[in-house]
Amino acid sequence: MNMNLKNFMNGHLPLIEKELEFQIQSISAPQPLKESMLYSVLAGGKRIRPLFLLAVLDFLNEQHKDAYTIGAAIEMIHTYSLIHDDLPSMDNDDYRRGKLTNHKVYGEALAILAGDALLTYSFGMISRLPNLNSDSKLDLIQAFSQASGAEGMVGGQVLDMESERKKISVTELEFIHKNKTGALLEFSIYAGAILANATGEKVDALKNYARHIGIAFQIQDDILDIEGTSETLGKTAGKDVASDKNTYPALLTLQGAKDKKEWHINQALSSLRTINEESGILDELAAYIINRSN
Repeated sequence: MNMNLKNFMNGHLPLIEKELEFQIQSISAPQPLKESMLYSVLAGGKRIRPLFLLAVLDFLNEQHKDAYTIGAAIEMIHTYSLIHDDLPSMDNDDYRRGKLTNHKVYGEALAILAGDALLTYSFGMISRLPNLNSDSKLDLIQAFSQASGAEGMVGGQVLDMESERKKISVTELEFIHKNKTGALLEFSIYAGAILANATGEKVDALKNYARHIGIAFQIQDDILDIEGTSETLGKTAGKDVASDKNTYPALLTLQGAKDKKEWHINQALSSLRTINEESGILDELAAYIINRSN
């Protein structure tokens, strides 16, 4: 990992973790519910989405007092989706990030409700942001709803489930993952642009960067399902192959998937060059997510 990126992450990650814990601890809710929420939210994770938001601010030479709160809200949505994905009715996973999944510890009913609570509370967090005007908050909430709901992550998950019973094209697979994985990551980058008061070509370039990064991120996930181990991944390896799931390696071969990943990364970085030749942390984050081992 590049030293600049390491310093960036070391500076921001503790503050993201602190904000996540603070937000959930401050909720007036039954203690078992809060414990279940905290269990999954604080179970680890790379915090890629909040880091991308902060990296956009860094790229545009801006700061904003609400950045960590929005980053925490995004991470809550991401965590709720993982809790629900791991349920027996969905992916039926026993381990996540090297720990027992939420429903294995707290039972299915409380796991579902913890996910529901994380989902709904995250929107309230954005509505209460103290340093953002009403128009910007409304813009963020609308985009957040689209990215996380039926038009984004949830819709993508449904399409992914439906595709398990048939062979699909690479174009169809990209559309699924643009929604299932990419939409929330794209929102993270868009939120950074909103906080930085970016407009026009800068927003368009960042959105294009985000779209290609989201696909590259998913391709690396598919590659790791083949090349990784359950120990390094923190979850069951080889499930995609065992279930004959549509993945980039399955459709393109393993080398073809790696080539496709590099193409998307190059497209993403080319978009940034239209704004600034020196994209710094955003370049390094891109390299980090496509070379990660879990």
